[in-house]
Amino acid sequence: MYRTNKAHPWHGIETGANAPAEVMVFVEIVPRDTVKYEVDKETGYLIIDRPQQYSNVVPANYGFIPQTYCGENVAQLASRNSKRTVEKGDGDPLDILVLSEHHIPRGDIILRAKPIGGFCLLDAGEADDKIIATLVGDKIYEQYADISALPASIVKRLQHYFLTYKNLPSEPHICEIAYIYGREQAHEVISEAIKDYADLISELKKTAVLY
Repeated sequence: MYRTNKAHPWHGIETGANAPAEVMVFVEIVPRDTVKYEVDKETGYLIIDRPQQYSNVVPANYGFIPQTYCGENVAQLASRNSKRTVEKGDGDPLDILVLSEHHIPRGDIILRAKPIGGFCLLDAGEADDKIIATLVGDKIYEQYADISALPASIVKRLQHYFLTYKNLPSEPHICEIAYIYGREQAHEVISEAIKDYADLISELKKTAVLY
């Protein structure tokens, strides 16, 4: 029950007893952050990735689902549903953006969320899915059980962020949304990402990288 050291947010936090219908989320950045933080895979602490560029401010609480990984299974799912060749995942935990009416002042926290859909984002050809979810208990957003029920303006705002969040005038970066999916397929993506994580850990144990 008690730990004498800080759990690594990717490996030491459970995905959630009711996953994929309800998942734990580690929040890295919130809408008021002016820099993009991400978890350092080696230490588990937040590290500054880059300053937020121009108008690319994250539109909601952004982080990842612990003990998930975008690998071969996630890539195969993206290939089947987009009817395109997606050879691999981006090699990171599964990203998630959590909608809430409440102001959460900072990242480096965990919360519970209900996935309602997502975007099959292709980043330089790699599967980099973005799950869209609502904060458990949020009285405004809990009414939206599927992304199709969200106001179109919110969905467009989320799309715009993910299509432009890596762009620089001197360094164009190609991200595209192959398709948008609802709650049931979001559950499928999460399940495949859990399998990819299990495969990753199995391989690391074989090579003695993890012990």
